[in-house]
Amino acid sequence: MKKIILGLCAVVLASCTSVQVKPIPSNEIYAIDQICIVSNPAVTIDNFVSVIEKRIQYNGIRTRVLNAEEARKCQYQLNYSARRSWDGVTYLSWAELKLYKNSYPIGDAEYRLKGKGGLSLTKWQSVETKMNPVVDELFAGRVKNQNNATNLAQEQILIPQKVKSVD
Repeated sequence: MKKIILGLCAVVLASCTSVQVKPIPSNEIYAIDQICIVSNPAVTIDNFVSVIEKRIQYNGIRTRVLNAEEARKCQYQLNYSARRSWDGVTYLSWAELKLYKNSYPIGDAEYRLKGKGGLSLTKWQSVETKMNPVVDELFAGRVKNQNNATNLAQEQILIPQKVKSVD
């Protein structure tokens, strides 16, 4: 009986998070070499921008944080918004990322704690723990750390072949 109750509690607590992502199309993903992150002064969550910036860089893309006017000159722009909630301490309860190419939307992602996290202890996880998987999913198909990884398009599959004897 205790196992059933614990199992139900785990399901209820795990269902408190919603992540919805429309990944960048595969024909666009490798064309992106730099993204201008449009600074949003309304977002006051500590390290939110630096977490997003580092994770985009982890996906092999250079970043720059600019104000809206400067960012208009960039081919790729990332707009973001985020909210925090309070339950003893503040925590990230909602975030949205929208990527544009020349003002045309090409990908977006939303992280949301249903009911602001309710009784879930995971609501107090770090911004990095919450947002890294969201950013990775937005850039799905892109090789991580391109500086250290083989480009999948160039990867070769080696198939062992029978070696003729050398006499």
